[in-house]
Amino acid sequence: MNRPLASVSVCLLGVFLMLVAVSAQSVSEKSKRLQSSSIVVDTHDDTTQRLLDPQFDLAVRHSDGNIDIPRMREGGLTAIFFSIWIPGKIMGPEAVQKALKQIDAVRETVRRHPKELLLATTAEDVRSAKEQNKIGALLGVEGGHMMGDDLAVLRTFAALGVRYMTLTHMENNEWADSSTAKPEHNGLTDFGKEVVREMNRLGIIVDISHVSDKTFYDVLATTKAPVFASHSSCRALCSAARNMTDEMIHDLAKNGGVIQINYHVGFLSQEFRDYEAAHPDAEKEINEEVKKRCGDNESCKSVTGDQVVRDFMEAGKLPKVDWNLIVEHIDHAVKIAGADHVGLGSDFDGAVMPMGMQDVTHIPQITDALLKKGYSESDIRKILGENTLRVLSEVQRVSRELNSR
Repeated sequence: MNRPLASVSVCLLGVFLMLVAVSAQSVSEKSKRLQSSSIVVDTHDDTTQRLLDPQFDLAVRHSDGNIDIPRMREGGLTAIFFSIWIPGKIMGPEAVQKALKQIDAVRETVRRHPKELLLATTAEDVRSAKEQNKIGALLGVEGGHMMGDDLAVLRTFAALGVRYMTLTHMENNEWADSSTAKPEHNGLTDFGKEVVREMNRLGIIVDISHVSDKTFYDVLATTKAPVFASHSSCRALCSAARNMTDEMIHDLAKNGGVIQINYHVGFLSQEFRDYEAAHPDAEKEINEEVKKRCGDNESCKSVTGDQVVRDFMEAGKLPKVDWNLIVEHIDHAVKIAGADHVGLGSDFDGAVMPMGMQDVTHIPQITDALLKKGYSESDIRKILGENTLRVLSEVQRVSRELNSR
């Protein structure tokens, strides 16, 4: 398909800016070419909280946080799932309304920046965004508590463009157990299984990040479509309950799913996790510093915690966590599941980034590191985004089949 010359010029300018940015990070020329030509998808980003602030403009480069349009372009990002999130303790009608407000904030951001963003609901939309030199904006609901125990709300989410839902967050909900709460339901309840089946019918990816191990296996026994972990890492390397065991990673791959590696320091580094456990006052000191910098501004808090922890790491108050651990988790998952079942789910603007991965402009370092490890260009393309598009396409194929019966 031919494009207007003006569109081609803009595209070339975008690639040029990205190459200038990554050159400062000692990324090889081969890595730059591979990065710029690949579909690169991040399946979990919490910048949505900032979009609720009328003073925040995604189109402007910011000195804080991890994500904005200029930096996404420099990092070579093709598409991003904006996370719809509220605390798990908020349930019922209030949770539904808050979720709808965030969905609207993402959709309005796309509407205000039509030359930069494209609202994507299919793999074809993401590829179209790449062709048009736009960034695909997708929606993921982080926690089933936001559907208010009402399948009609789930159907509304689907109609508004939501393409995955994480079944739980940090708390159990009324029908599923979380990995970070005391079990109440022994996994999924009967209604929870009905939620999974309805997600299959609607073409919404079932996201098993945050769920308990038993919930995970109940999902695999129920779903008719591949599922994924939108932002989880490997428990063999860091023993966080939020991470996946090797057996879970293996079984996720058998389902056709993908584990999207999370960049949060507490899910990457066992040393950091052990330090946190041994020094409970550290979290209090971090929270006090965040409060000092942000006051009661929730939008500020969503990005400042990341900066405070990295400031503490630089000052030697916390163990330093290096970005190369992201690559170690990717490599471990590939050894267990194969390159067809691993992807990227940063948790940008919602977690603490390791040293050297301060924002999205550093993503090309991952491509470079995988090439240096001997990964083929084909496998790297899969990890960067093609695996995610495959799952999205397969989930929607299953949806069409279920709706045709």
